[in-house]
Amino acid sequence: MLIGPIFTRELAISPRRVKLYVARSAYAMAMLVLISTAWLVLTGTQLVRDVGDLARFGTILFQILAPLQLALAIFFSALLAASDVAHEKDRRTLILLLLTNLSNSELVLGKLLASLWTVLVMLAAAIPVFMITALLGGVSYGQIARAMAVTFATVLVCGSLGSLLALWREKTFQALALTVLVLVAWLALGEIVASGMFGQEIAGLPCRALAAGFSPWLAIQEAARPFAQAQPALGPLGSPVNLFLVFAAVATAMINGAGVAMVRVWNPSREIVRQAETARKEVEGESLVADSAGTAAATPSQSKNISAPTRRVWDNPVIWREIRTWAYGRKIIVIRLAYLALFALAAASVHFSLAAGHSAAMGQSALIFVGLALLSLVLVNAQAVTSLTSERDTKALDLLLVTDLSAKEIVFGKLGGVFHNTKEMVLLPMLLCVWLWIGGALSLEHMLFALCGLAVLFVFAAMLGLHAGMTYANSGAAVATSLGTVFFLSVGVAVCMRIMMAFSGSFSAQLLPFVAFMVFGGVGLYAVLGARNPSTAIGVASFICPFATFYAITSYLMEPPAPLAALLATATAYGFTTAAMLVPALAEFDVATGRANIDD
Repeated sequence: MLIGPIFTRELAISPRRVKLYVARSAYAMAMLVLISTAWLVLTGTQLVRDVGDLARFGTILFQILAPLQLALAIFFSALLAASDVAHEKDRRTLILLLLTNLSNSELVLGKLLASLWTVLVMLAAAIPVFMITALLGGVSYGQIARAMAVTFATVLVCGSLGSLLALWREKTFQALALTVLVLVAWLALGEIVASGMFGQEIAGLPCRALAAGFSPWLAIQEAARPFAQAQPALGPLGSPVNLFLVFAAVATAMINGAGVAMVRVWNPSREIVRQAETARKEVEGESLVADSAGTAAATPSQSKNISAPTRRVWDNPVIWREIRTWAYGRKIIVIRLAYLALFALAAASVHFSLAAGHSAAMGQSALIFVGLALLSLVLVNAQAVTSLTSERDTKALDLLLVTDLSAKEIVFGKLGGVFHNTKEMVLLPMLLCVWLWIGGALSLEHMLFALCGLAVLFVFAAMLGLHAGMTYANSGAAVATSLGTVFFLSVGVAVCMRIMMAFSGSFSAQLLPFVAFMVFGGVGLYAVLGARNPSTAIGVASFICPFATFYAITSYLMEPPAPLAALLATATAYGFTTAAMLVPALAEFDVATGRANIDD
């Protein structure tokens, strides 16, 4: 058996699942569609004269595909590993695994590789696609090998990190949020070191080369170079790419070593132990009362009921629980502090960029704001989807469905709890946007449009999480679908902008090449939003969002830019999509509770 029965079972069962073949086929097809779109954009806006132009196209295409694949690998490897372990803990099945004769290494490494198997298969399916760039010219097989090695090493590190944090924390949201925050801090540290904040050289090694030795984002950029740049200070390692591979191997071993050593220390969690101890004491107390009742009558002092302090519950107990109790664990404070630390880092970077005053610094400030906003969207979405999946895994959702709570009370109570628990993630990016206006990086008009657009996207992210949590019975599938949708929408926007800027030309002439890309995105969006609960509104929304996003991008990139058109397109598309998910959500709860009006 390979690393225990858990991974062996995954190897035996995964070929029987249709989704494994669908996932790798869809991934390879998406890469081919992206290559075709880039080619159509190039030929539609520029003239390809000779082999040199074709080689330059291959080089730019590879420099787009390699970082894109790395971003997907970082996100999905970490969150799939974290959600897989957290799902076991929520269902209390991890305790059953701990009761078996599985060793710690078989448990930890088996769960890790089982959760990463789909990602590894998808990366393997992408290798032939990357070989196409070598046939175009401008890309060597050595570049492809280095890029794939960096990607596979990053998958192991990020997956190990997500698994470790999920083994440590007892709540799904805590595990997912901490994983995302640690990943962002890791990438941000690499950018800080590469910027030269700590000097131009450290131990005789240029700061950018040193940062590429531990940051996957900078390492993939080094790997995509035509020739690996050797650094004499690295000695036998030679290039920063080799340094990163060594760092990834050591980090993977250390992280998994910590998980193997602590898995039975952290689990079962103290909360479960406390509940078991309380239940045991209650049983012992009831037995003692029963025994004493049969022998002697209770004295007046013994029969008095000791009144304990109680708290008044609001009319809507759902939002009361979300706001007034530690529904997601007390360690959620750690997540807030970590986010505040990242916001302070982003605010400091914006401050120094605005102080510089030149246009490049202004653009860097805007990128920092966009990055912080995307991080907040992911965290809001994670809070929303886990607010329902945790209830389902602990069987608490069944109790809600048999109460006299209305559908509106449950859905809007959950939404209110989401925004209360993530208020820092919602308000601080908006505050940073205001700061950019004060510093002169944004005009008043652009700031107001950005704030309105952010508000629409936050509501969309929260509603998307609730929709996925109600649609998918499997918590792992719900988390992957919800977070994956937010991530793909963000990455899709970034890829479109990258292709437009790389093959510059008339933005209006680029509509036709992007049609296939947007149709493919619409099909994927409908597959995750409406396949299990189809509706005409969700179908329309799934295909409107990609086209509206493209229109918003082109409106903002045109000279002069049209921010109002970009805002209207974004607000209309994502506002309609939010409503398309909200209405079925209310109806689904009505049907589940048996209170739907059958005559209607």
